[in-house]
Amino acid sequence: MNGEASSGAGIRVRLFGRTDVGQVREHNEDNFLVADLTRKSRSLMENDRLQTVAERGTVMGVCDGMGGAAAGEVASQLAVDIIYEKLSQAGTPRDHDDLARRLVTAVEEAGGRIFGEARADRTRRGMGTTATIAALLDARLFVAQVGDSRAYVLRGDKFVQVSRDQSLVNQLIEAGQLTEEEAETFEHNNIILQALGTAETVQVDLTYVDLRRGDTLLICSDGLSGMVRADEMREVLLTHREPFDACKELVDRANRAGGHDNITVIVAVFEGLLHDPAPTDVLAYQKYALPEAPADATARSPSVHAPEVYAPAPSHEAQRESRRLRVGHTMVGMTSPIAATPTSGSPTGARISSAPQSYNLEDDPVSIPTSGLPPSLVGMLVLGAMLFVALAGFLLLR
Repeated sequence: MNGEASSGAGIRVRLFGRTDVGQVREHNEDNFLVADLTRKSRSLMENDRLQTVAERGTVMGVCDGMGGAAAGEVASQLAVDIIYEKLSQAGTPRDHDDLARRLVTAVEEAGGRIFGEARADRTRRGMGTTATIAALLDARLFVAQVGDSRAYVLRGDKFVQVSRDQSLVNQLIEAGQLTEEEAETFEHNNIILQALGTAETVQVDLTYVDLRRGDTLLICSDGLSGMVRADEMREVLLTHREPFDACKELVDRANRAGGHDNITVIVAVFEGLLHDPAPTDVLAYQKYALPEAPADATARSPSVHAPEVYAPAPSHEAQRESRRLRVGHTMVGMTSPIAATPTSGSPTGARISSAPQSYNLEDDPVSIPTSGLPPSLVGMLVLGAMLFVALAGFLLLR
């Protein structure tokens, strides 16, 4: 296509979304977004479960928060609210490029505003969230991603992940250093390369799918994809054609498998005036090359820099979590060739380039950089903390 968007009139979307706390977590840090941008309707009431795509389009997305002490819930709620606000306030997109640029800009702005909230409120320092957001005006579906929540498309009996995890473990798989089987038990499979809110800017991965009649979109947090295999998800979507039923069954299966994390799913089935599937169709992870923004849009768009990666020292919460980055006061860095360098403004931080590079686990072990404080000062801080705990315990027991 040349970037011009055709009318979406006649394309119908049957959809539903569901989120669940799971079997282990005490609260739910996931959030999701389903909205008709033309009607400015953000609801899953029965009348909103069947949408006709109109001139401003439809948006769906999953955000998986992190940060602990409910800060992750704040981050993911901010993300869906800001993205919806940005997309719903804009006028009718001119073409595909305009929609795609708006989608990327909305995700970038959400990241910047969450980062600002975290800096302004000490109790929310380190909060962040993934974001996997899909939007369409017509048959071309765009997916903007930061983090490791996933988007899949089922076409016929073919089930394909159309997003790419921005995670350390996926980087190692793509570099040939880990197999899929080894990745399931990899010690550091909780590290993601980006999250909204952990840095002032993010690099949004923008992909697309040209939809066909009968296609089913699944967007989910890793509470589902980490507990239920892809072939089992495919089976559920094939046997439960109603999105409401499919969402319920997917969440139930993740809980039966252990429910180690919050579980969030969106299922959307595309019908109406779409082409039938053909043998020549491409269904794969496809990057969308977004042209340079026009002059009037450039001033509004935040600059994009290489993503930064953060991971925590193991806390009690982090030890219970097998697949999610939790931002703490100590950051985990990687030595060369995935270079770790001090992060500006964060004495304990490390920046990890997310560019694909060769990596050898034996030659380049994971290291935990220290803050560089003098040993005497560290000792005083530890002693002070111990005295504070002892005093608090004494007062409580009086």
